[in-house]
Amino acid sequence: MACSDAECDLETVPLIALNVTVRKKLGLYLNPRNTVAADWMAVAEEMDFTYLEIVNYKTTKNPTAVILDEWQARTKDATVGKLLSILMKLERNDVLEDLRHQIDEDVRRYREKAAEPPVQVPVVDSCVPLTSEKSGITLRDSPEGAPELFDAFICYCQSDFNFVYEMIRQLEQTDYRLKLCVFDRDVLPGSCVWTITSELIEKRCRRMVVVISDEYLDSDACDFQTKFALSLCPGKPLSYLPGKG
Repeated sequence: MACSDAECDLETVPLIALNVTVRKKLGLYLNPRNTVAADWMAVAEEMDFTYLEIVNYKTTKNPTAVILDEWQARTKDATVGKLLSILMKLERNDVLEDLRHQIDEDVRRYREKAAEPPVQVPVVDSCVPLTSEKSGITLRDSPEGAPELFDAFICYCQSDFNFVYEMIRQLEQTDYRLKLCVFDRDVLPGSCVWTITSELIEKRCRRMVVVISDEYLDSDACDFQTKFALSLCPGKPLSYLPGKG
């Protein structure tokens, strides 16, 4: 059903509501120079474009489309209702009669689209745990205490575990005394791998160490972990260790 003046206030509908078809037809009516009826230049004057601006627009292929785009970009007053008022003032009733149904249809679709609920939630905060499973995700997490923290998250492939095991021994059981997060050793089973991995990398670990090998390049899990870490600190280098030679 078409949108009438009694049903909606077109002065509040931005010009962006008008689709391509209506804009093209406006150009067919207004682009040709007309000694009798008002053309695009008269419309541009009513939109408060300057003389020099209008002269420059003469060189464009579709000046009507240009002034519509420029008008909606420069002022909040660029509404469907204002455009109809300009055409009415310039006595372009032929344009109004021919395009009014399509304009009303564009407005109806625009209002329906604007009334749809957003696809994304209003607030996205990756720093706040949203699920109960994050309250205890490692073996040493205490339900009533602070979450377990680590010096570094180790990104590796299963085929490189022997190398990783030796690296863990060197870094944790020697003078370095580092506390490393090794997924297969420290994480409780049964949780969503991607969710828990994101939580560990972002909130629980100060650094991330990537063990490079041929298998690493083909691992979806390693690819996700590396890209997620880089997205948190764009431009900041990671520590890469060569795997088995």
